[in-house]
Amino acid sequence: MKAAVLLSGGLDSTTCLAEAVHEYGSENVLAISVFYGQKHIKEMDCSEKIAGYYNVRRICIDLSDIFAQSNSSLLSHSTEDIPKESYERQLEKTGGEPVSTYVPFRNGLFLSSAAAAALSWGCGELYYGAHRDDSAGNAYPDCSEEFFDAMNRAVYEGSGRMLILRAPFIKLTKADVVRRGLALGVPYELTWSCYEGKEKPCGICGTCRDRIAAFEKNGVTDPLMEQQEKPI
Repeated sequence: MKAAVLLSGGLDSTTCLAEAVHEYGSENVLAISVFYGQKHIKEMDCSEKIAGYYNVRRICIDLSDIFAQSNSSLLSHSTEDIPKESYERQLEKTGGEPVSTYVPFRNGLFLSSAAAAALSWGCGELYYGAHRDDSAGNAYPDCSEEFFDAMNRAVYEGSGRMLILRAPFIKLTKADVVRRGLALGVPYELTWSCYEGKEKPCGICGTCRDRIAAFEKNGVTDPLMEQQEKPI
């Protein structure tokens, strides 16, 4: 069995890669990274280093043209600033609509493109790192269990029942993901989650806040934040 993993270079996808390598061995794992026009490419650089760390083959897909008309605050052409507050606060402002860092149907496009690549490489499974916290309050609807179930059925049938999706963290919290990753020895110092592409994480955007809290719930400090002040 060969497996493909959507690898952004972030915490969740890197833990997914560790799971796949643990199960199938590095020689049977393909990492797939996607450029979609994001404001910085630091995650892409990290994904390359992580693939090297695990000694897995890595390919890249460019989907940036598809999002050219989106004003998601994650995109380089967006006029929106990246929010510097928790997801809970952002959802209060949106009234339950997806947050500004939601890129329209991003996971749907990623999984569809990655499924085609995975089949071409002879893979029978495709991993991605969605977890329960991401879909809370409709912040990122394409991280929900309902979305996963629907996409899994579509990929399975559309591949001639040759490929299935794996979302091993779909029922887990981010703290659970970190706990699993620590047990697997994931090199979290090589990952990047911050929505800013600076030398160090900002510590105050939604994803930074969630990441910091996930490590703290496991009684450890995020290795990227060891020299940083705690967020306000």
